[in-house]
Amino acid sequence: MPFPALSTETFSLFLICAARVSALMGSIPVFSSAQTPMQVKAGLSLTLSLLVFPVVSPLVPQQSLTPVGLALLVGQEALLGFILGFMGRLIFTAVEFGGTIIGYQMGFAAANVFDPQNQRQISLMSQFQSVFAILLFLALDAHHLFLRAIVHSYRLLPPGKLDLSGGAVPFLIELTGNMFVLAVRFSAPVLALLLLSGLVLGIMSRVFPQLNVFMLSFPVNIGLALLVIGLTFQLVSTLLMREFNLLGERFLYMFELLGGT
Repeated sequence: MPFPALSTETFSLFLICAARVSALMGSIPVFSSAQTPMQVKAGLSLTLSLLVFPVVSPLVPQQSLTPVGLALLVGQEALLGFILGFMGRLIFTAVEFGGTIIGYQMGFAAANVFDPQNQRQISLMSQFQSVFAILLFLALDAHHLFLRAIVHSYRLLPPGKLDLSGGAVPFLIELTGNMFVLAVRFSAPVLALLLLSGLVLGIMSRVFPQLNVFMLSFPVNIGLALLVIGLTFQLVSTLLMREFNLLGERFLYMFELLGGT
């Protein structure tokens, strides 16, 4: 489909389209990493905007906008893109939080490593779980869900129709709360076994007062935790796959809420 002739109206429409796409690419998991060069992010956002614009331009309202109205509309489009990216980021935050809980309970509370994705220090197990989630995210092509969502969003939620007064904000709060539930599900098998291990070691310290339970607990807890993590990889993979597959339905539901339906 050829691009329409360049004019002020065409540039305004492209700017509205690029705002939604760029905001999504700036917040999508993995690709929004601080490790990704800014030039790559900008080039990818511009390329996707050029590819999407001829398809979605008929869906963008053809109306003349004042500079203030254009700025507000671009802000709304950027907000929508950030919301979609935030919904995906919640899954990775849950994985990281679950890894932090596991690392703290198994004795790795002080074992922090530098996370190049977020440019900060995180626990060792959080980094391990995050890398596993990223590999699974890319292997399942879950990032394609965001690209399809950004195209379908113009049909379901044209620019200028964003409405935050409905159930969109409560739904985001619900997803945020679900993040903590998901983190507990990731760490539940390890926590259960470590709780049982602490109970057994506590009984042993009473039966054998001369036993140095404190020094014994470190290798025992670390060994048991690593064993359970290895045995429950399939369970964690299933949970992550289910969450990634639900993203499409959550995007559609969010579009309905933001559209006021």
